[in-house]
Amino acid sequence: MGMGNLPSRKQRGGGRKSPMSEINVTPMVDVMLVLLIIFMVAAPLLTVGVPVNLPQTKAAPLNEKTEPLAVTIKADGQVYIQDTVVVLEELAARLQAITENKPDTRIYVRGDHSLDYGRVMEVMGLITSAGFTKVALITETPGATKPDKK
Repeated sequence: MGMGNLPSRKQRGGGRKSPMSEINVTPMVDVMLVLLIIFMVAAPLLTVGVPVNLPQTKAAPLNEKTEPLAVTIKADGQVYIQDTVVVLEELAARLQAITENKPDTRIYVRGDHSLDYGRVMEVMGLITSAGFTKVALITETPGATKPDKK
């Protein structure tokens, strides 16, 4: 364990022991690696949001560098921004407040596959009427695992 070139007892001056000035970093590295693994496993689980049963499509997934804002519509018609329930009348105002009136913010709409198409279009219409130009629908690729219903 890296003691370096320590002089012998005779060279140090008698039987006195000098304090070791080296730090053992192995336990700290072990703890950091365990924490890294925990965060790597937990991080994808934190981005799911509100569980909905998305429709399936064969379209290629989009690769983006910034995280978009997600608006979710559950099967019972409740609307969420990320994980927060929002009344439909307040949706546009809340989105503008969250995005600080940046109309180029990307907003993804996630709607349960059992929803009426008109309900999804109503929410998308409210978002675009608020001035947001980058609104997209989220779907599931065939064969992807579906979230557990609560």
